[in-house]
Amino acid sequence: MSIKIKRIESEMVKVISEILLEEARDDLLKTISITGAEVATDLSFAKVYFTSLVEDKTHKELEYEMEEASPFIRKKLAEKMDLRNTPKLKFLYDESIEYGAHIEKIIDEIHKKDDEE
Repeated sequence: MSIKIKRIESEMVKVISEILLEEARDDLLKTISITGAEVATDLSFAKVYFTSLVEDKTHKELEYEMEEASPFIRKKLAEKMDLRNTPKLKFLYDESIEYGAHIEKIIDEIHKKDDEE
């Protein structure tokens, strides 16, 4: 993968995070953290990974909310980033943070059992 694409991905994460924090009117969108992006080499498509601390919504509900906001986010992204084409955005819930927390909890439980023995 080219350095240019990596730089675009990194900039996209930063810009989308700013858009959600500063320009979104929906309070739910303000709870979203962008964790990564994968951009196609022709800039036609981008997978944007996110997570949220909101616990009363399922991952699917959060993905739906992000897809609903996608046209707004894409428009703002086009205004802020100097790209030939602004990619179509696909938002995916990033489960790696939850997975990491789950693994950490299991390790803690193992250590507690070892300490008790």
